[in-house]
Amino acid sequence: MESAPNPHRILLVDDEPRVREVVAAYLQRDGYRVQTAGDGESALRYLSEFKPDLVVLDLMLPHVSGFDVLREIRRNGDLPVILLTARAEEVDRVSGLELGADDYVVKPFSPRELVARVRSVMRRSTPRASTSPATQEGLSFDGLEIDPARRVVSVEGAPMDLTAKEFDLLVYLAAGSPQVFSRGHLLEHVWGSSSEWQDPATITVHVRRIRQKLEKDPQNPRWLKTVWGVGYRFEP
Repeated sequence: MESAPNPHRILLVDDEPRVREVVAAYLQRDGYRVQTAGDGESALRYLSEFKPDLVVLDLMLPHVSGFDVLREIRRNGDLPVILLTARAEEVDRVSGLELGADDYVVKPFSPRELVARVRSVMRRSTPRASTSPATQEGLSFDGLEIDPARRVVSVEGAPMDLTAKEFDLLVYLAAGSPQVFSRGHLLEHVWGSSSEWQDPATITVHVRRIRQKLEKDPQNPRWLKTVWGVGYRFEP
């Protein structure tokens, strides 16, 4: 029996018709509106026509690759993306996370698991005050300014372009300073997820991207410190 109608729209991109058919059926059963695409060109077209709230994206696509589709998505905003791929190698997963994917599922997979991942990503994709211990007051740290209310970050007066999840992670770490947070803790409190559903490497990748954007020397960061064997902390 299908769930009550869900206002969220899912764009499912995969070149295998059977995968599209089965996954779309499960998502529709969960109440989502679903548009499918069999190649990257169609996916790019549906991004503007269908205006999805989340994209399930295969990396191995004809003509325009999934990586290229993901790059285009990230050039235009923070639309949540779950990678759906047969590539099990860590380098491909990390590459997708580096480009801004929110999660990934490796084929073969359980459609029920994928639907659960979709629910999880949709739940945590909207910024919520509860995801951070910070108040709405601004945070200032020797040239780094963070405005949680306006969701603005600047370094030496220059605005920084952070994704929604990069911002949430930075605020959580900065507001919790000098406490050290494990990757599992950050998955739970910033992503609303856990290591059972999502690779803790997601945190590593996001920290690296924040450092590249904010730090003068990302290899020797001023603010985002690694505590080896434990996790990360913010140095005020």
